[in-house]
Amino acid sequence: MKTILFSSLAVAAVAAHNPLEARQSASSAASAGTGAPPPSSFSFTLATTNPTAIPLASIVSNAQTQATHALPTTFSPGATPTAVKGAPPLPNAALLAPSSYPALDVIVRTDSPEVQQWISEVNKSGIPIPDIAPTVAGGCPANPVAAADADKSRCWWTCGGCVQATDITTCPDKLTWGLTYDDGPSPYTPDLLQFLNEKNLKSTFFVVGSRVISFPSFLQTEYMQGHQIAVHTWSHPSLTTLTNAQIIGELGWSKKVIKDVLGVTPSHFRPPFGDIDNRVRAIAKAMGLTPVMWTRISPMATFDTDDFDLHSGASTASKVLQNWNFIEANATTFDTGFILLEHDLFQQSVDIATGYILPDALAHQPAFKIEPVISCMNKPLTDAYIETNDNKTNPPAQSASGGPGSAQATGGSGSNGSAVVAALPGLGSVVAFTISLIAVMTL
Repeated sequence: MKTILFSSLAVAAVAAHNPLEARQSASSAASAGTGAPPPSSFSFTLATTNPTAIPLASIVSNAQTQATHALPTTFSPGATPTAVKGAPPLPNAALLAPSSYPALDVIVRTDSPEVQQWISEVNKSGIPIPDIAPTVAGGCPANPVAAADADKSRCWWTCGGCVQATDITTCPDKLTWGLTYDDGPSPYTPDLLQFLNEKNLKSTFFVVGSRVISFPSFLQTEYMQGHQIAVHTWSHPSLTTLTNAQIIGELGWSKKVIKDVLGVTPSHFRPPFGDIDNRVRAIAKAMGLTPVMWTRISPMATFDTDDFDLHSGASTASKVLQNWNFIEANATTFDTGFILLEHDLFQQSVDIATGYILPDALAHQPAFKIEPVISCMNKPLTDAYIETNDNKTNPPAQSASGGPGSAQATGGSGSNGSAVVAALPGLGSVVAFTISLIAVMTL
C-alpha cells in the first residue's frame, strides 16, 4: 500500500464533515460570499499511481498548458463499427457544416424548423408533460418552494436527491463501477482515450453538442473503440430553468449532431449539473432518452470527485483524491455497484484520472469491474443506440400513453418560465473554447 499524506492542515478538521458535498449547494454558498479558498492539503491513500503521472503539485488551476496529443487511432468514412453490431457505416465528418447547427455554448433557439419538428413529435408521443414551472437560476436557495417539494410532484434531484424508477443511479452488481466522463470531447480527450485503451477499459462519454461539432473525429474514435456515447445537451444549461421548447431543443440538437457524426442516436442522457425534475424526465422520455445520474448516499453527499473544479481553483488535487478515497470506501460497502461523476473537458481532470484515480481503482482489492453504464446494467452496447436496439432487453423510453391534464411541449407553465441564458458568441476556433467555456459551465 502506497500512502501519500498531505498534512499541512489539521486533517481532523477536514474529516469532521462529509467531503462528498453536492456541488450545487457548495456553489450556492460560494456565490453568496461565504465560500473561502479551498485548503491546499488533504490526506489520502493510494495503492498505486501511474509512473508517468503529472506531479500533483502541477495539477492546479494556473498549470502551464500541456501539449495536446493526436488521437491514438482514427477511422475513415465508411468504416464498420465492429463494437456495435448492426450499426451503419461511419459517416464522413468532414462534410459537416458547423453553420448548419446552433451557435456554440448558447441555449438553442426554438424557432428553427428542426426544433419545431421535435416539439411536434413530443406533443404526439402520448407522454404527458407535467405542468411544472421552471426554476430560476441560483439552485436550491433561490427556489425554496420547489426545493421543499412538499407533495413530491416535482422530484427535483438537485435539492435532496429525489429519483424516479427510470433514473439510473447505480449499477446492479456489487463492486461494479459505471465509468463516465462528461462535457467533452476536448483537446485532452485523446490522453484519456490512450490510457483507457492501454488498460482495456471502456467508458460512457456524456458529450456536449457544441463540443461534438468542434471535435467530430474525437467522438468517432470514442465510439469506434467501443465506448458508449450519450447525450449531455447542446450548451450545458441547467435544464429545469428552461422552457419546455428549450429543453426539447437542447436535447434534440445534441441527439442530431451525434447521429450526424456517428450514424446512430444515443438512448441515454445525463442532465448538466444533475439538474432534473419530473418535467425534464417526461420530455426526455418522449424523446427516447433515459436519465443517467451518479450515485448519491445522502441528500448532501454524492459520488462527485469534484475534478471539474480543479481548473478553476475551487478544488485541489489532494481534495479530489480525498473525495475519491471516501467514494472508494463507501462503494465497497454497497450491495450494488456505483457511478461516479468525472470529466474530460480540462487537462487537470484528465491528469488526475489517468495519473491517480484510475490506477488506484485498478489496483483495488477486491477488484472493481469497470465498464460503461450500459454494460454495468447488464445490457449489450447495441442497446445504447436507437438504431441498433432490438427492444428486447432495453425497450425504448417512449412507452406511456397520454392523458388529460398534461401540458403540451410548448404550453403550460414550462413554456412561460424565464430562463437565464449565459450567452457567449459562437466560438470558431479550437483554442478559444477552453478559455470561454468555463464561463458557462460549472460541471
